[in-house]
Amino acid sequence: MSAVSSSRSFVNELSDQQGVDQVFVASDKQLRTNRQGNTYLQLDLSDRTGTINARMWNATEDVARLFDNGDYVRAVGKTQLFQGAMQLIATKIVRAKPQDVDEADFVVVSTEQMDQMAVRLAEMLRGLGNPHLRNLAETYLADEEFMRKFTTAPAGVKNHHAYRGGLLEHVVNLMEIVLLIADRYPNLDRDQLLIGAFLHDSGKIVELDSSQGLTYTDEGQLLGHIVLGFAMLDRKRAEAEAMSGERIPDELFMRIRHLIVSHHGENEFGSPTVPMTVEAIALHHLDNLDAKIHHFEQLLRDDANSASAWTQYHHNIGRKLYKGDSASSSSPAR
Repeated sequence: MSAVSSSRSFVNELSDQQGVDQVFVASDKQLRTNRQGNTYLQLDLSDRTGTINARMWNATEDVARLFDNGDYVRAVGKTQLFQGAMQLIATKIVRAKPQDVDEADFVVVSTEQMDQMAVRLAEMLRGLGNPHLRNLAETYLADEEFMRKFTTAPAGVKNHHAYRGGLLEHVVNLMEIVLLIADRYPNLDRDQLLIGAFLHDSGKIVELDSSQGLTYTDEGQLLGHIVLGFAMLDRKRAEAEAMSGERIPDELFMRIRHLIVSHHGENEFGSPTVPMTVEAIALHHLDNLDAKIHHFEQLLRDDANSASAWTQYHHNIGRKLYKGDSASSSSPAR
């Protein structure tokens, strides 16, 4: 086999019928059987710009065992546009040699960016006016293991902020939005909303495992991040009260718990209860806003239909997206 190409085409640059011999991160590996009874390998291949679905026809279990989810793999094959989506038909997929891997090709958020966001996170939390909530936040900030996981964890497996540092980016974005709207709605409790934004997805540091691709842990699948974050909050309350010597008022703590359990908005979306405070309904919609905008921007950025004003149809959102004329839709120079 020839050496891996030194001139890399990233996922969002791949075109139809393009030959590929490059390194990716493998995930969601599945050995399937078609209607004729033949086995084939299906998986996702990713770099820092996006993900492409790959298939290897007539693959055996021996081929599937050559690499694991989360491995850097060398994939050889050709792209094809199928029902509006780019996919790779692979002829060979093996674990990549270390010398063929440039980790910069797979980093969406740099370590420097994560450090800057972590500083901003601490700044906003230590600026809370309510001393009980400030002490509660401090127990998380002082927990080195929690912060190590929180600042590097993804926010999801597929739909939004699904990369190293994605959870931190999502949370800091959300807290910044809270600060922007707080003065517009004076009846909102800014401090409750800020700490709710910080803690709403805290259980994802246990729910998700990014050491072998992006997968769910056993706890994550059995309990989910809402339950995990809720349990963590109860433990941190005890730490905060021991540190300060003061009990967090039950009414206040109940409201913070409600922010965590209701942030998905509806029972069918995983929340045990629907939002029933002004802060809870605000958190739900702001969380959804940041996640949806990020997801839509990613779909537009990764779309393979470069010659069309529209993206392919996306079944998970029930629509295609309008790209339009990039020249006419851009903001005029000032």
